[in-house]
Amino acid sequence: MNSKTKQAQSPKALAWKRFRSNKLGMASCGFVILWALLALFAYLIIPDKTPNANRQILEISTKKPGFEVDMLMIPKETPPQKTPFFVFLFNGRPDDCIYLPFDSIHVDANQTTVYLYQSEENLNVRTETIDNRDFIQTSPSTGSGTSAFDSAEEADTYIRSHCVKHRKFLLGTDQFGRDFLSRLVLGSRISLTVGFIAVLLSLMIGIVMGSLGGFFRGKVDDLVVWFINVVWSIPTLLLVIAITFALGKGIAQVFIAVGLTMWVEVARIVRGQILSIRETTFVEAGRALGFKNLRIIFKHILPNILNPIIVVSAANFASAILLEAGLSFLGIGVQPPMPSWGSMIKENYAFIILDAAYLAILPGIAIMLLVLAFMLIGNALREALDVKN
Repeated sequence: MNSKTKQAQSPKALAWKRFRSNKLGMASCGFVILWALLALFAYLIIPDKTPNANRQILEISTKKPGFEVDMLMIPKETPPQKTPFFVFLFNGRPDDCIYLPFDSIHVDANQTTVYLYQSEENLNVRTETIDNRDFIQTSPSTGSGTSAFDSAEEADTYIRSHCVKHRKFLLGTDQFGRDFLSRLVLGSRISLTVGFIAVLLSLMIGIVMGSLGGFFRGKVDDLVVWFINVVWSIPTLLLVIAITFALGKGIAQVFIAVGLTMWVEVARIVRGQILSIRETTFVEAGRALGFKNLRIIFKHILPNILNPIIVVSAANFASAILLEAGLSFLGIGVQPPMPSWGSMIKENYAFIILDAAYLAILPGIAIMLLVLAFMLIGNALREALDVKN
């Protein structure tokens, strides 16, 4: 039998083959990877590239998906400093212009009259007059920004070509006039980051606690089991809320609070698995060779019980996303203006009974689909890693 045949028949290869044959599991994995890429490169994709996608234009609040409007961009007197690429990738960059939605503009040689955008419900015509020198701060021909244009035609041509932008909001705008698509995509960062860090914390604490109890048994095991039962008896959401109140509000506190409440199931599984194999031959051989207990646990026992840990981690990822959304909805999780799917539902749930229900429904659907994807991945992993198959 050649090496290629042996590799194809190895447990890892067989598990991967079974996982690939699960269409729902593979589709869910692709869905999660897609959201992860969108979250990572969000600021390169979304229309609103300001920090937290927080460009507020109140004149176009709660507009339906597909809404289009012309924007007049007025350069700021003090432009923001250039943002390094990696800072922009993770935090966005401030606007260097002020955005004014308008219905029409009239350009003279020295000033521009803007007829601001008016919705159908509000027919009061509002105008604003802007000195044309405000538009030419970045003009190559007038670097000093102190001279007006020579003629109305020159001013009109320059302003319409350099300072007017047509915008289309694919998912409309929220009650503050922010691009809803940008905030929806950016909100996935919170859910995925909380899930990842919560699972990482739960693995670190759960593996240590479960290993101590299962391997050493006796009084150590009694203490670990007692502590697990105490934490297990407290409702998860109540415990998370208590930890959040103790640590304060904020994204870092959410990471810690969710992670500290999800280690119990990991610890129970690790403890049970170690109890079942601690008396096996390879563990006894390690003791006979004089290996230290930590080496036996982490180099010999844990690699043999990774399958159930991987499965429960996928389920914990889904639970962490739901917990974070619940905390943000209650107002004790991620704080505005940072976008989170839970906080977006809280901000817009009143619109469910109005004609803008999508503002609350779309974040809810995003949460549901992402949680469902992780649950399906967990089920696929359980079937793929089952040695009885």
